[in-house]
Amino acid sequence: MSLLLLASLAFAQAPEPPPILGFTASSARAEREREAEFAKHIDKDEMRAWLKRLSAKPHAVGSPYQKENAEFILGLYKSWGVDAHIEQYDVLFPTPKERLLELVTPQKFRARLGEPPVRGDATSYVTEDQLPTYNAYSPDGDVTGELVYVNYGVPADYEILEANGVDVKGKIVISRYGGSWRGIKPKVAAEHGAIGCLIYSDPRDDGYFQGDVYPKGAYRNENGVQRGSIADMPIYPGDPLTPGYGSVPGAKRLSIKEAQTIAKIPTLPISYADALPLLRNMGGPVAPETWRGALPITYHLGGGPAKVHLKVAFNWNTVPCRDVVARFPGSERPDEWIIRGNHCDGWVTGADDPLSGQVSLLEEAKSLATMWKAGWRPKRTIIYCTWDGEEPGLLGSTEFAETHADELNRTGAVYLNSDSSGRGFFGAGGSQSLERFVTQVARDITDPETGLSVLDRARARALTATGTGPAAEPDAKKAAEAKADMPLGPLGSGSDYSSFLQHLGIASLNYGYGGEGGGGSYHSVYDSFEHYTRFIEPTFDYERTLALTVGASMLRLADADVLPFDFDALAGYISKYSDEIMKLSDDLRTQTAEQNKLLADGTLKASQDPTKPHVLPKPKDPVPYLNFAPLQNARAKLTASLKSYDSVKKNGLNLNASQQAELDRALLTTERMLLTDEGLPRRPWYRHQIYAPGFYTGYGVKTIPAVREAVEQRNWGEAEASIKIVAGVVERLAGQIDKATKILGG
Repeated sequence: MSLLLLASLAFAQAPEPPPILGFTASSARAEREREAEFAKHIDKDEMRAWLKRLSAKPHAVGSPYQKENAEFILGLYKSWGVDAHIEQYDVLFPTPKERLLELVTPQKFRARLGEPPVRGDATSYVTEDQLPTYNAYSPDGDVTGELVYVNYGVPADYEILEANGVDVKGKIVISRYGGSWRGIKPKVAAEHGAIGCLIYSDPRDDGYFQGDVYPKGAYRNENGVQRGSIADMPIYPGDPLTPGYGSVPGAKRLSIKEAQTIAKIPTLPISYADALPLLRNMGGPVAPETWRGALPITYHLGGGPAKVHLKVAFNWNTVPCRDVVARFPGSERPDEWIIRGNHCDGWVTGADDPLSGQVSLLEEAKSLATMWKAGWRPKRTIIYCTWDGEEPGLLGSTEFAETHADELNRTGAVYLNSDSSGRGFFGAGGSQSLERFVTQVARDITDPETGLSVLDRARARALTATGTGPAAEPDAKKAAEAKADMPLGPLGSGSDYSSFLQHLGIASLNYGYGGEGGGGSYHSVYDSFEHYTRFIEPTFDYERTLALTVGASMLRLADADVLPFDFDALAGYISKYSDEIMKLSDDLRTQTAEQNKLLADGTLKASQDPTKPHVLPKPKDPVPYLNFAPLQNARAKLTASLKSYDSVKKNGLNLNASQQAELDRALLTTERMLLTDEGLPRRPWYRHQIYAPGFYTGYGVKTIPAVREAVEQRNWGEAEASIKIVAGVVERLAGQIDKATKILGG
């Protein structure tokens, strides 16, 4: 047999590469060639050098080194021949001028409130422009009161305190980090009458219970403190003084007293070294077992004898917030924008959070710029954004989104975000109309440790995961067993996608790798280049992998024949979320009826055990039967619309360019259909009716939030009204899909 014939047979038997959503077979081949070219230019040594440069000094928003970093990044874009500029906003950013915490009875103790440098970590010695340990947007305050331990400080914890006869009114609470976003802790404490709040990192959650502490190991040492914002971002993110509009020159600014998102009681984060003497001197009932941390004490709920004095005061300054924005203009559909973002500001030197993601973003942009110089032009416009001011409250991204809201409403197709990233497993969350798209990208990226695709490695993790977290969710395991699409978790808040998704209705994604590096540096002086390269990502192989993953995503989104949305998963999730709420309502009805019966007949009695509740709960009003019919009918309409769309959607790749552009316009606005102008109850900035941060979870998502939270808070009238509103947006989504079907000729 001739060599030519053998070669022909080998070629004929070569498997056809799997399809790519939104591409014809021929355009998919060209896309794979672009992605291979993109990968050639990704240099992990370059990312390492940038990480060291950007994290060399403290660089919070408004600081001198953050200005240097913005100008350095702008200079990179200019050197690559990319059109880029800095957009500046003037934002409220308080910094501490006085911090005092002391135990006044039964012993005297004054908290250190500092993080000493450690040997081997060069930047831990850099004190110039280093922010002290504090919580941004705490009010000024000078309070003295008895101390009460409130566990994680979430609403359910206060039910346990009440059951134990412990009242926080007029007292100072101490909460451990975890269980919710930090800003929820002073928020709930203030609602219960507390006058001050302390937040500490317990070593069980974030310290020696997890492993060796820094610098020997990765975990938080006794002096480590988690800085962070406590602005009430579930109300709205961004500059507290310009809600809903950009903080540009001439903008109307609220007074500090008028700002809804500034916390109500003085709050201070502390280390577990500073927390130990306070907790050791507390009395009252012994804390429930699940409330006990890893400090060498018996945990008590308090209310005496420990009494503390807390005093904080701030410089309420307006500082410049500098976003770096770069643009690759689209050649065919320039008014469709694919937007990429990662923030650059850190609480101190911020090597992991956020610069591990930022250097990947820069490497992606450099590779695209190299391809641009060689003649490549994307169909759609690509925008690369380096955000400032994320840490205090998503300032840079929110002010950008609010300032450019009209333009983004016309052009925004997809926003792709990253933040911290490290060694380990691929994780993604976002608009579930992009679930199949993300699955296909993950299928085509190789994991550097195993040689598997990052999709297969994520599936393997889901099959073996225990405990809590996205990988351990039943949906993830079920999908892995079936080799179905990778479940795309819904987004709450905590990073820069929030304004794009939940305020403007632009389909959004959030990517990252992790799970194998050690924690313990978060928002501390020890989040350094040394810590990151020792314990989180020594090789930068996963920095490279993140750049490849996002790069493939950006290229596919920018160059697809038709935007790669698929709505089957979204419809399934909407049904799942509404079923969850209906079950929640039924369960509450049953539980309430059973508890009221036990209270009425005397079966339920107070415990004499001091570690268990000894105050009987109060009877609750019966739970009515809510009318979910409007939502069920809307679900049925969406299902019918998708059936018609799915029967003809393959035709989209056979349309001419003009027809494809018309189809794109219909698909681009599908996420907008899930918004309402009125927004969510008591927080109109959040307009998305399917995804939002929870009012009492902060970062954590609440799905179909208006209905779910109304049921959780037993507000039955609001629940009924919200069911109709959500049904309306689901029907609007169905109607928009019908428009796409019509364009396809269905």
